[in-house]
Amino acid sequence: MAPRLIKGFLTVGGWTLLSRVLGFVRDILIARFLGTGAVAEAFFVAFSLPNMFRRFFAEGAFNMAFVPLYAKKLEADGEEADAFARDAVAGMVVILTLFSVAGIVFMPALVLAMASGFADDLRFELAVTYGRIAFPYILLISLAALVSGVLNSSGRFLAAAAAPALLNVVFVAALAVTWFAPHLLPPLASPIPELLPGRSLIWAVPLGGAVQLGLVWWAAARAGHRLLPRRLPRLTPDLKRLLIIAAPAALAGGVVQVNLLVGRQVASYFEGAVAWLNYADRLYQLPLGVVGIAIGVVLLPDLSRRVRAADTDGQRAAYSRAFEFSWLLTIPSAVALLVVPLPLVSVLFERGAFGSDDTAATAVALMIYALGLPAFVLQKVLQPLYFAREDTRRPLNYAVASLIVNAVVAIGLAPVIGFAAAAFGTTLAAWAMVALLWRGARDMGEVARLDARARTRAWRIPLAAVAMGVVLWVTMVVLGPMFGTAWRALALAVLVGIGMLSYFGFAQAFGAVKLSELRGALRRQR
Repeated sequence: MAPRLIKGFLTVGGWTLLSRVLGFVRDILIARFLGTGAVAEAFFVAFSLPNMFRRFFAEGAFNMAFVPLYAKKLEADGEEADAFARDAVAGMVVILTLFSVAGIVFMPALVLAMASGFADDLRFELAVTYGRIAFPYILLISLAALVSGVLNSSGRFLAAAAAPALLNVVFVAALAVTWFAPHLLPPLASPIPELLPGRSLIWAVPLGGAVQLGLVWWAAARAGHRLLPRRLPRLTPDLKRLLIIAAPAALAGGVVQVNLLVGRQVASYFEGAVAWLNYADRLYQLPLGVVGIAIGVVLLPDLSRRVRAADTDGQRAAYSRAFEFSWLLTIPSAVALLVVPLPLVSVLFERGAFGSDDTAATAVALMIYALGLPAFVLQKVLQPLYFAREDTRRPLNYAVASLIVNAVVAIGLAPVIGFAAAAFGTTLAAWAMVALLWRGARDMGEVARLDARARTRAWRIPLAAVAMGVVLWVTMVVLGPMFGTAWRALALAVLVGIGMLSYFGFAQAFGAVKLSELRGALRRQR
């Protein structure tokens, strides 16, 4: 079952799961202190700005181009590969420092581009202030992503997978300080209660980026990778090749970020909607992060090596196992989010400044995102087929098509169904992207076709997930009275536990998975 590949999935997925759990703790505290008010919406927009460009510069265009080139060089000569990485670090420092300065200066325009509904509003002033504090995170996290690419290409997934958890640790620590600070230092108390936690959270962003960079840099040094630049940036032939490959991916990444902008813009015209969509996003990002990020991180360097070695059977096996792994965990997650959204949102977020109306609106957004969850993950499975071949042009074309779908749906439906149009646009655009990626991959031949085992399990997994959904619904009805009491957290834990046990039971019974395979992979992981 491709032991090395599955081990990588489990390493990255396990640490990503820990990061997401810490992220839930963070979001529960944010909901408790900020709710869905002006400070919350300003924080979410300000934090999304460096995150948007981070996906563009780091996990997006640059990393998708850098990892295959670095992985190929590493196979031939480790020192040459690290020299290439040092040149990339030097160039990234210069470019992103200048970009960060420009972003700080022109922050009012960036906030309007992200959420023009904030204009002439307290949210606008707060978002500009917060955005200027958070923006240097781009440089720190982009460097961390580059160093993580070096580690992942070397088969060292642990530090790179653990680093995101540190950001959430910093966030939780900042909110913990906020909790006690007004009592210890009364002058810090604010006439607007949400201002102090908002200020603490936004300063945690650059601090968290520095901590993440420190961890992966230390891990790379321990692994023998010397990445501190030894000369001023210069455009070497390798960097030219990197830029040529990255340019279409950069444009594709830009299109993806415009998709996010469309959703934010639509939501900014509905009070509270930016926060509702953000909290729903955090819930569906749990399975997306655990499965999708694990596959994206591990599959690309593995495929790049197999493409270089002309290993057709290995490429097909890697693609098929990645599809199987993603389908096995994503489909039941989507079904669960569709069946029990209200208990999830109410138990996790409904307290303090987050009320029952916020729960209902967030649950609606969560159900819509759940419909697109399999598509969000399948993109992570299909895109490495292109990037491993240094083909970044076709994903750009497909991203443009998905942008058009998103814009038409989100803007067109907003007057009819309100803020939910933004979620519908995101979901339908994701499925359009998957359809185009799948159709384009047919030209690659056998390497992009699922093997017999994956095809057999592809229909059995949804069958097991639907059976689990029925069990979840019945269990939710039985436990319903508990969700209105102090025992609601226990009720949710029981609901989740029964869902997991029933799903894997049905999956085993229907032949969707063999639990012995998972136990074997876990033993290899240890």
